[in-house]
Amino acid sequence: MAPSYTDRFANEKQEMHVEAAGLGPICLAMENALIIGASGGIGGALATALHQRGVAVSTLSRSVDGLDITHEASVARAMAGLHGPFDLVLVASGGLEIDGMAPEKSLRQIDAQAMAAQFALNCIGPALVLKYALPLLPRTGRCVFAALSARVGSIGDNRLGGWVSYRAAKAALNQVIHTGAIELARSHKGAICVALHPGTVQTDFTQKYLGRHPAVPPATAAANLLAVIDGLQHPDSGGFFDWQGKSVPW
Repeated sequence: MAPSYTDRFANEKQEMHVEAAGLGPICLAMENALIIGASGGIGGALATALHQRGVAVSTLSRSVDGLDITHEASVARAMAGLHGPFDLVLVASGGLEIDGMAPEKSLRQIDAQAMAAQFALNCIGPALVLKYALPLLPRTGRCVFAALSARVGSIGDNRLGGWVSYRAAKAALNQVIHTGAIELARSHKGAICVALHPGTVQTDFTQKYLGRHPAVPPATAAANLLAVIDGLQHPDSGGFFDWQGKSVPW
C-alpha cells in the first residue's frame, strides 16, 4: 500500500532533521519564490524564512506596492512587472474582519455588502492571482501554487455554525484551488496547487480571537507551512492541508 500523505510528511520531516545536522541540503531545491501579502504577519515571516534559505524572494502587498487583489487591473499590473519562473507562488492575503464588520454569530447578522467583501478578498483575490500567475510558473519541473485557507472553510468540519461569510468565502477558495489544480495538471506537468491552513497565528488578523485557540508566532507558522510545502508531491495537488501536513475535509 502506498504511504499516506501524513506518513510521507513525517518521513520528510525526519529527513530534514538529519539534513539540518549537516548531512545534506536542508530543503528541496527552490530558487525563486513570490509571496503575495508579504506585509502581513504570516507573509512577512514566510519571506524572511525563504530569504534565510537563500531563495530569491519577490514580494507584493497593498501597503508597500499598492496591490489590491480585489481589483483585477491592480493584480494584472503588479504581476506583469514580475519575471519568473517561480518555484513557489504563495498567497498569504486575507481578512477576517473587513471594514469593521466582525464575523456573524447568526444568520440574522448576514449583510450582503459584508459578504461580498469577504468573497472579494478571500476568494476572488487569490483566484485572480492564480490567473495571472500561470505565465510565471514553469511548464515543466516541480512548482507550487498555494493559498492560505482556513479550517473553518471546511464544510465537513463545520460543527459550530456562525461566521457564515468568512466560512463561505474560504470554502469557495478551496474550490478555486481544486479546480485550478485540474487545469494546471494539463498545462504545467509538475505543478502542485494546494490550499493550506496555517493554524491560529499571533497576528493582527487574529488578535481578538487568540484566547479561544492555541496560537503560534508568525515565524513558527512560516516554518510549519514551508515544511508542508517541501513535503508535497504531485498527487497532493488539489488538496487542502493543515500546518501539520494533514488533509482537511472539504
